[in-house]
Amino acid sequence: MTTVLDDIIVGVRQDMDERKAQVPLEEMKEKAAHAPAALDALAALRGASEDTLEVISEVKRSSPSKGALSDIPDPADLAAAYEAGGAAAISVLTEQRRFKGSLADLKAVRERVSIPVLRKDFTVDEYQIYEARAYGADLVLLIVAALDDETLQRFLDLTHELGMSALVETHTPEEIERAKAVGARIVGVNVRNLKTLEVDNSNFEKLAHLLPEDAVTIAESGVLSAQEVADYASHGAQAILVGEALVQSGEPTETVQLFRETGQRARHEFLNHLKN
Repeated sequence: MTTVLDDIIVGVRQDMDERKAQVPLEEMKEKAAHAPAALDALAALRGASEDTLEVISEVKRSSPSKGALSDIPDPADLAAAYEAGGAAAISVLTEQRRFKGSLADLKAVRERVSIPVLRKDFTVDEYQIYEARAYGADLVLLIVAALDDETLQRFLDLTHELGMSALVETHTPEEIERAKAVGARIVGVNVRNLKTLEVDNSNFEKLAHLLPEDAVTIAESGVLSAQEVADYASHGAQAILVGEALVQSGEPTETVQLFRETGQRARHEFLNHLKN
């Protein structure tokens, strides 16, 4: 039985093949080689101190589960508002069919902000990694559920060779072990089941103790208010990735500030509890 993830990947491959026909792999490699050096996303997500809760703020027009979220006529303006609120990085959806994103959005955001930018897409081919670097991404998404072990390792190695970082996304204990095995430095737990699109925020708490101690740990999805931010931080998240709540808030700068402040208080309490 095909899943939502399977269906999305079919479309991703079709759209990528069209881009490949316009710009072949060797040409894209050249573009990537001549792009400005990537920013250090790992350091940005670690934060200035251990009790910070960093925010990856997402430019997100639509989603398969909710449909249209926000028009976002100028993604660069939104990204600048996020940066003003203290976002550690900007996530830009580039998948066209379900999320209404584009590489043009990525390029516009990269040219506007001075913090790391994540290309948020379903990476299934090395072409997309070179493409991400060519368009200025500092960080790419590698979804463990979409890749076998050999491909995951190869993509992670290529990402690092190009000077970028990878957010390695997991959903289950088995996927966390696979992320550990390839040496992932940034590991996310997406509480949305990509096969059914259902969200269960308690999944982060259930899986947090399995995450590698030396990696940056990120809670993904399920943030609708400051309460969810506090919950994630209180269970050890070092960063959150949030889109829907920000694009629909009407006050992106202030909402990022609120989430950071809420998360820092909760993370401070979490660390104190560990020490005691």
